[in-house]
Amino acid sequence: MANPGGGTVCNGNLHKSQKQSNGSRSGNCTKNGIVKEAQQNGKTHIYEKHIVESFEEAPLHVMVFTYMGYGIGTLFGYLRDFMRNWGIEKCNAAIEREEQKDFVPLYQDFENFYKRNLYIRIRDNWNRPICSAPGPWFDVVERVSDDYNWTFRFTGRIIKDVINMGSYNYLGLAARYDDSMRTVKDVLEAYGLGVASTMCEMGTLDKHKELEDLVAKFLNVEAAMVFGMGFATNSMNIPALVGKGCLILSDELNHTSLVLGARLSGATIRIFKHNNAQSLEKLLRDAVIYGQPRTRRAWKKILILVEGIYSMEGSIVHLPQIIALKKKYKAYLYVDEAHSIGALGPTGRGVTEFFGIDPGEVDVLMGTFTKSFGASGGYLAGRKDLVDYLRVHSHSAVYGTSMSPPIAEQIIRSMKFLMGLDGTTQGLQRVRQLAKNTRYFRQRLQKMGFIIYGNESSPVVPVLLYMPSKVAAFARHMLQKKIGVVVVGFPATPLAEARARFCISAAHTREMLDTVLEAIDEMGDLLHLKYSRHMKSARPELYDETSFELED
Repeated sequence: MANPGGGTVCNGNLHKSQKQSNGSRSGNCTKNGIVKEAQQNGKTHIYEKHIVESFEEAPLHVMVFTYMGYGIGTLFGYLRDFMRNWGIEKCNAAIEREEQKDFVPLYQDFENFYKRNLYIRIRDNWNRPICSAPGPWFDVVERVSDDYNWTFRFTGRIIKDVINMGSYNYLGLAARYDDSMRTVKDVLEAYGLGVASTMCEMGTLDKHKELEDLVAKFLNVEAAMVFGMGFATNSMNIPALVGKGCLILSDELNHTSLVLGARLSGATIRIFKHNNAQSLEKLLRDAVIYGQPRTRRAWKKILILVEGIYSMEGSIVHLPQIIALKKKYKAYLYVDEAHSIGALGPTGRGVTEFFGIDPGEVDVLMGTFTKSFGASGGYLAGRKDLVDYLRVHSHSAVYGTSMSPPIAEQIIRSMKFLMGLDGTTQGLQRVRQLAKNTRYFRQRLQKMGFIIYGNESSPVVPVLLYMPSKVAAFARHMLQKKIGVVVVGFPATPLAEARARFCISAAHTREMLDTVLEAIDEMGDLLHLKYSRHMKSARPELYDETSFELED
């Protein structure tokens, strides 16, 4: 990566001083998402993990009514814009000042049409303020709107003990202060809150070094580097790894931080279909054969960007297939484990452990501390020469303020807890409890007749709602039942695939999950949300395609 290992890529071929085995082959991928074996340097690695994922399509009438709903909303939006322009209705949106009417407009009227006329109508379902730790329960600050969601005012009432089904608190480590957090308090007293410097200047503390060594040990890699912000870990470091003359192959459902980092790098970006090995291989093959556009020169580097768990779909990367392809075409692999680290694998070590793969097979391992570890920040891990290169060239390390010492201590405490270095097995028990809760919640929803997306082992559980009116009604009714849920729609999802996204936690008890499931079942009957026909998914068939056309 960015020549950290001394190798170069020519049309996808990695040239190093060591000669590779001529008989090595990069893998045999079978159907139904099972990778039987991958060979490298004459050695065979067996991957027996069966990938079970669901992406059931909605009935035709549901899609028709969904698009009709958006169509009717759009027509009324144009009508209301007409009334605002003629002063019949008050306009609460940002408008150009009269004295600047001849200037280039600051506010793009048409681009804000969706937000102004559709999003605002159901805006009360997002950005709800809470006033407690995001544990299995939290307290919500009640607010109301007197102008149809353009502004809100607080009533002074607190909605107590709302079941939290939306936070990424997978292991339940984001909790109120107790005696186990005493080390965090001690670090706060000794170091203070802020560092007031970048890592390259005066901002590298002994706590940061301790954390980096612990992360490397936890992931079983040579070295690791930590950053104060998870989003910036992707967006500010990908440009340090690739640049002009390089090729990025990105999954179509990658997170915005990966997309932004890829765009900032200046590299050529091509998109492959979600979790589709055939789509990726076609792009890799074309990249090796044709090289760069116009000049036909070899790509300097080819980097594959994927996520461990996709946060909107609940699917898990088909890592064995991706690794087999990256070996075959001598590309580099960057895996974002923001949601999978701590939540997947027998001991919570992420997607590599989930599939039984050596972490050294992945060139760049990225993850965040904002989910399973109950803190903030992120890390990059891999070979030592890669990390040493990033310490000098990373924009986040050079310009970003270092991680707060109490935050670093919270991550250290959580990671030791997960590794059993605290002398207990409670961390391992939480990983197992999370897996048990996930399977139970998903199986119950499927039996009820809801369409849910993703892998059976993913703690991210999207329940498809489709229609925008039902999205709002679902969230409002659930809050009335003291259940906090996250609903998601366009542009975070495709226009016709709005959903409720449940995040399962090890801190959820069976009684809590049953309470939530009972409420969901009731809402499913009330709003007619049980669309599942228990038919085979249409999307996994894409994994067996041998030829297809990619969208521009």
